[in-house]
Amino acid sequence: MTATALIAATAPLTARAATCAPIPAPPRVAVVTLARGRSEHLRRQAAAVAALDPPPCAYVVLSLDPEPPQVPGAEVLHRPIADGAPLPLAAARNQAIARVADADLVLCLDVDCLPEPDLLARLADAALRVGRPAVLAGPVGRLGPITASVVPAAALARARAAARRGPRPVGAAGELVDEPRVELFWSLAFAVAPATHARIGGFDEAYVGYGAEDTDYAFRFRRAGVPLIWVGGAWAHHQHHPVSSPPVEHLEAIVENARCFRERWGCWPMEGWLREFAARDLVAWDPDGDELRRLPPPATAATAEPPVA
Repeated sequence: MTATALIAATAPLTARAATCAPIPAPPRVAVVTLARGRSEHLRRQAAAVAALDPPPCAYVVLSLDPEPPQVPGAEVLHRPIADGAPLPLAAARNQAIARVADADLVLCLDVDCLPEPDLLARLADAALRVGRPAVLAGPVGRLGPITASVVPAAALARARAAARRGPRPVGAAGELVDEPRVELFWSLAFAVAPATHARIGGFDEAYVGYGAEDTDYAFRFRRAGVPLIWVGGAWAHHQHHPVSSPPVEHLEAIVENARCFRERWGCWPMEGWLREFAARDLVAWDPDGDELRRLPPPATAATAEPPVA
């Protein structure tokens, strides 16, 4: 082949190469969590974060404990809250995300949640493929009681199988599903870019204590035109701990936060819990109106007034 022929043969390839877009760098993903108690759960989470491949660009633990924990590999922010005081979950999440504002993507994990080793890789890949502001969430399995330092493979398999029977989509690895039902969002494990979080307006810090701040966040990102996208294969697993249903120990905060939500959005959150509270005569609630108030506890034999003679 002559030199002229060689140039002619390679010219189209050169032209194509010149017009190829550069391959974007993988997003830098940070991990943040809030901690109050649950020291064993936090220890397991720190070990799981250390096993992430690729590793996060930062791991921030915002402690709400009276004394800050020692967490290998993490930066610990300390925001002590007195025992018995309501936890400022919305404000604390905003603070943690602000701490890693230079990251491209932030994975927010509850302290009870363990990421699978490829979770960050799957979220980073999804962010590149989606190519627009979004809230990303993967499936969450629920683990039974664990005594070992490493979660057995059989326990993970059971958690994955149970999650597939739940209301949230569990797609094949790499599958992306746009979710119009934003009320299915939960804050156990989700990822958002700091700039997108700012566009949403962050978590509403008027919510204090347990309940509704995550559903409010979902309504806020829908209003901002930010979609919720399920990422197949981006697994995290919720560690077991005792729970009450309905969570009567959080009754006061749930009532206050439900009222706040109703004022903002014109509908009630946590309707299942409110219905159960009403059935137990703990609250007076009008599902179709604006009334929600705590009821006084029923009188006991020791405190009841004597009959009038």
